Amino acid sequence: MTGEVAVLGAGMHPWGKWGRDFTEYGTAAARAALADAGLEWSAIESVVGANTVRCGYPGQVAGATFARALGWQGAKVTSVYAACATGARAIDTARAQILSGMADTVLVVGADAAPKGFFAPAGGERPDDPDWLRFRVLGATNPAYFALWARRRMALYGDTPEDFARVKVKNAAAGALNARARYRSRVTAEEVAASAVVADPLRLLDICATSDGGAALVLGSMEVARRRGIRRPVRIRAVSSVSPRHPRTALDLPDIATDSAPAAGPGDDPFRPSIARAAYEEAGLGPEDLSLAEVYDLSTALELEWYEDLGLCGAGEGAKLLREGATALGGRIPVNPSGGLASFGEAVPAQAIAQVCELTWQLRGTAGDRQVAGAHTGITANQGLFGHGSSVIAVC
Repeated sequence: MTGEVAVLGAGMHPWGKWGRDFTEYGTAAARAALADAGLEWSAIESVVGANTVRCGYPGQVAGATFARALGWQGAKVTSVYAACATGARAIDTARAQILSGMADTVLVVGADAAPKGFFAPAGGERPDDPDWLRFRVLGATNPAYFALWARRRMALYGDTPEDFARVKVKNAAAGALNARARYRSRVTAEEVAASAVVADPLRLLDICATSDGGAALVLGSMEVARRRGIRRPVRIRAVSSVSPRHPRTALDLPDIATDSAPAAGPGDDPFRPSIARAAYEEAGLGPEDLSLAEVYDLSTALELEWYEDLGLCGAGEGAKLLREGATALGGRIPVNPSGGLASFGEAVPAQAIAQVCELTWQLRGTAGDRQVAGAHTGITANQGLFGHGSSVIAVC
């Protein structure tokens, strides 16, 4: 187990479709995190910016972009990119700087101004880019990939569209309690079933939107937390950023084909379960220790997959866990008490940071009507394009 770092402050810009520059969302989130930490911007020694490839050159030098917007004050700047895992990589980079003694206080910030509809590759002819190829050769949008995973669950485990709809109903109920969420209306299973088919069997309300938004954290050393009189700070105990192993026998983006190993079964350590497993090992904890989880519900079916990958239940038992009410607010292990991407939508560089913001508020006991009673340990999980794992464990 490595050392811990303290979450001194957490802040977000509400998610939505605002049509403004991403820098505005990130600086608003950063100022909110600084205010939450009770620190002036001048006290920050390092800034780690989570990059967005959609926002031009400033988006790809996010650390400096946000530092400039907040006002140059000499802090170190770092910019990172790992697709949907970018926020977790930014947190891990900040943690490494603190644990190594390079900085005592680090601001982590990510924001995005997303396109309407689904994400597409950046422009230009790039035949060596597998993400570009899957669109050009196969026309395989993200919703098509989500649908393949849903069909896989239906074939292997007997999951039904009604099970998928239950995920949306659960997350919408939590999102209705979250003032920072984009969608704050409860949804019925009948409304999910009546929404348009996007990629069979998934309907419009089964798939998360693309959004604008920003999130930020102020991380510090445990010594800084003590000096500031914080007796029980929320602490980052583990960050997992693992990559896959061969053979890969499950379909994954952007590589539509699986590994050429027709005689091989699944490897001993499949990618998605390995993400959480590495975090558990580093933290010295297991799924039985969790109070809540924030997972990457790009689609309702993919949330069920995460239940199993996190070890909350056995393979094929995700829908059963959902039907029992275990993952709803008030259940044994609430999943996505924030409302998840179902309620927020994707703002890619910000979303893994936003997950840790939610853990922070839950572990502090300040999450209001969506508070998980007695929350003391939480985990996040998502997966970035091109084999980026992402999981954070926080404790209090």
